[in-house]
Amino acid sequence: MALAFDEYGRPFIILKEQEQKTRLSGLEAQKANISAGRAVSRILRTSLGPKGMDKMLQSPDGDVTITNDGATILEQMDVDNQIAKLMVELSRSQDYEIGDGTTGVVVMAGALLEQAERLLERGIHPIRIAEGYEMASRIAVEHLERIAQKFDFGPTNIEPLVQTCMTTLSSKIVNRCKRALAEISVKAVLSVADLERKDVNLDLIKVEGKVGGKLEDTELIYGITVDKDMSHPQMPKQIEDAKIAILTCPFEPPKPKTKHKVDIDTVEKFQTLRQQEQKYFDDMVQKCKDVGATLVICQWGFDDEANHLLMHQNLPAVRWVGGVELELIAIATGGRIVPRFQELTPEKLGRAGLVREKSFGTTKDKMLYIEHCANSRAVTIFIRGGNKMMIEETKRSIHDALCVARNLIRNNFIVYGGGAAEISCSIAVEAAADKYPGVEQYAIRAFADALDAVPVALAENSGLQPIETLSAVKSQQIKENNPHFGIDCNDVGTNDMCEQNVFETLIGKQQQILLATQVVKMILKIDDVISPSDY
Repeated sequence: MALAFDEYGRPFIILKEQEQKTRLSGLEAQKANISAGRAVSRILRTSLGPKGMDKMLQSPDGDVTITNDGATILEQMDVDNQIAKLMVELSRSQDYEIGDGTTGVVVMAGALLEQAERLLERGIHPIRIAEGYEMASRIAVEHLERIAQKFDFGPTNIEPLVQTCMTTLSSKIVNRCKRALAEISVKAVLSVADLERKDVNLDLIKVEGKVGGKLEDTELIYGITVDKDMSHPQMPKQIEDAKIAILTCPFEPPKPKTKHKVDIDTVEKFQTLRQQEQKYFDDMVQKCKDVGATLVICQWGFDDEANHLLMHQNLPAVRWVGGVELELIAIATGGRIVPRFQELTPEKLGRAGLVREKSFGTTKDKMLYIEHCANSRAVTIFIRGGNKMMIEETKRSIHDALCVARNLIRNNFIVYGGGAAEISCSIAVEAAADKYPGVEQYAIRAFADALDAVPVALAENSGLQPIETLSAVKSQQIKENNPHFGIDCNDVGTNDMCEQNVFETLIGKQQQILLATQVVKMILKIDDVISPSDY
């Protein structure tokens, strides 16, 4: 690259080998962008619905992931194209905001791009298409609010929440245990939820897994699990009515903060140093005993001498516990994290009804269970599975179920799944298109056709005839004026999603439509692709 100046002194750039550079602009650029977006959509299309296929992803270091979660697939894919990266961001946004529907939102965006390409070929300006899509998305979102139903639930009536979580888990590998996992997820969310403020802090739910056992052995623990064991094998393995000292200071003599050197040239000096260290350890252990602690949990380690002393003083201890786990233990037990020994008081101790060490399998793998806590607003979902991949996929599935339960607590309106909501919106948008006299009418109709992509994909993935199935369901919805009819993916014998108990959250479905429209509008407005080159 070189810099030159014209006769007025204005600088301009001269690119070397300028004739060899490729640059897309106008309709050619828009078609290339649409093609890239549709390519990503096609990858995820086969993973949609309860009969969707899984993808196997291999990382550069050889780790293998098997999943059908849209956000995970796109996150681990090696994507170079900038438009494809926008689709990855789209899925990630849906995951951050809603937690579910990450595959559907990309499939919908791909369908909108496909319809937009046809309109561009007919000579319609991309801005008019984008404006038409915006109008259509508003119509669809308003229609969703009209067909949504309110779900009443409470601590004693969790069935509506369980049914909605089961819909989410139906498309996962874990669907054979969907009822049990849905109940665990709902109970976990209700344990940490503030129903008056309609607020849920999912950070208080710890999802832990251990290889071995069956998926059915997954359990909800009203407390915290720590992947550690007692620091000494002879310490008691079970403590009832535990009073827990939670320390972030090291269990060892303090070290000067400046560089120092200690000269020891006689035996007496060495013995004095040893006695001082011994006294310091004794004082620390005695301090813990004096405040009434029956268990010490420390963020740092402590040497064998301190460990031996703790064992002799009959004071069980756990070392090298992570900072996040310490916070959860403090929340669950009602204790305070103590940064300095001088600040340790009886009021800062956490309380738990039972602390026990549990062994797994023949490998003597151990974990610490802190249960029956003073404050059960911190819970653990403990997953068991045959291998690491199964546990990781179950964690992702549980995450989706937790997010769905949280969304229902925040906004307890649902729409019917199985493509029923999309078909109903498609009919409403199609009917509204005639009211717009401008070119946008074509874009609104195209939006209605794009909404059919989700039910068509569901039918394809279930081995049904997509066009026949969709047209039959559409005519049934119009004839009976009932938005409950969808695609019978599981071949139950009825396509009434109300009878099948297939529900999705209203805010999740609205977010899908709004996010997909937003990204497609952004892609349509790009008419020039300038790539960096090796100048």
